[in-house]
Amino acid sequence: QVQLVQSGGGLVQAGGSLRLSCAASGRTFSSYAMGWFRQAPGKGRDFVSAISRSGDMTLYADSVKGRFTISRDNAKNTVHLQMDSLKPEDTAVYYCAAHSGYEIFALAAAADYWGQGTQVTVSS
Repeated sequence: QVQLVQSGGGLVQAGGSLRLSCAASGRTFSSYAMGWFRQAPGKGRDFVSAISRSGDMTLYADSVKGRFTISRDNAKNTVHLQMDSLKPEDTAVYYCAAHSGYEIFALAAAADYWGQGTQVTVSS
């Protein structure tokens, strides 16, 4: 069992930056691939970024590539999403997720655990 607790997020102007964090309980954090997904009002939960269990592989959605950076600290059981050059279309509820099967994942359906979600609002 893994519990994911998110922090960060909020309201920022276009072009600004925010940092999301996700803290995991338990001793097996390094056995989980981690990911970030987002859900805008009236839309499905979309992939944003993912990082492998060791942190040596990362994936990004095309819409955030070059602007967002995912990282993890297995000693502190945390994963972060640094979001720069934010755009109004980045506005959504952001969720961190953990997956115990593959080395890295990009499908929301593959997540075994979810964080509680945090609102990110980018004003124009």
